Amino acid sequence: MPLDLQERPVKQILTRSSGYLLAVSSHSLQPYRGCTFGGSLCGVGCYVQHNPFVTQGRKWGTFLEVRSNAADSYERHYEKENRWTERQGIPFVIFCSSSTDPFLPQETRFGITRAVLERMLEFPPEGLILQTHSTAVVDQTTLLQELATRTQLRIHLSIEGDRDRLPGLPPPAASVEARFKACQNLRQAGLRVVVTAAPLHPLQDPEAFFTRISEVADAVVIDHFIEGDGSSDGSRTLRTPLAAAMHEVDPNCLTLAYRDRMVEVARRVMPGRVGVGQAGFAGEFG
Repeated sequence: MPLDLQERPVKQILTRSSGYLLAVSSHSLQPYRGCTFGGSLCGVGCYVQHNPFVTQGRKWGTFLEVRSNAADSYERHYEKENRWTERQGIPFVIFCSSSTDPFLPQETRFGITRAVLERMLEFPPEGLILQTHSTAVVDQTTLLQELATRTQLRIHLSIEGDRDRLPGLPPPAASVEARFKACQNLRQAGLRVVVTAAPLHPLQDPEAFFTRISEVADAVVIDHFIEGDGSSDGSRTLRTPLAAAMHEVDPNCLTLAYRDRMVEVARRVMPGRVGVGQAGFAGEFG
């Protein structure tokens, strides 16, 4: 199916947080609407595909709206939103992004995310969390190093498990090994890197997986779809092919008890550097 790609201005690029993100950041920022990783492994179980406000009846992964004025919108609303956080008594922290990837292949052409990050050099939030599946984040290393001198920057790179394939599902947007190497490069550049195993996939060798993370990242966040997909019981994920594929590999991995066992392994391997669920995304590690 061809990609429906459109450039559209946005009135307000900063969205005040609600739901899961409420304890993580004051705002979210989406440089794009839609995600062209929707046809890859991460897109199969992506919770955003169940949001009719975003999809508007379109199949996830088949559309992308380029928010052409994102940087200007950020600057225009910066002072207002900063004052709002002060009145609320909370830090001005931005999560980028919760319903798209900031470093999609189309970012090379349009540069929306880069333009926003450059604008943040002049108008920095107190904190910025960059959440991505893409190794292309490494291409922005120099800019990110400069930005890290102006705001508390964390780069979250998703590595859900130690397998590149689950039965019957497409490959990931980038291999597990490529993402580990991206983490290593970013960390060697002096940037704070957190691996997000979210949603946690069944692991072949948990100890080796977390050992590798400990070598290339500052911390790990482990999140299960039961608490992480926006439903109370994981029902959004359970009705996607992801849950069936995970069950085929290891039926036990569909439970929170499995997550808790993996957390135990992670904390043994990298003590003080493990976050769980919402608290982990907020930067709480133990």
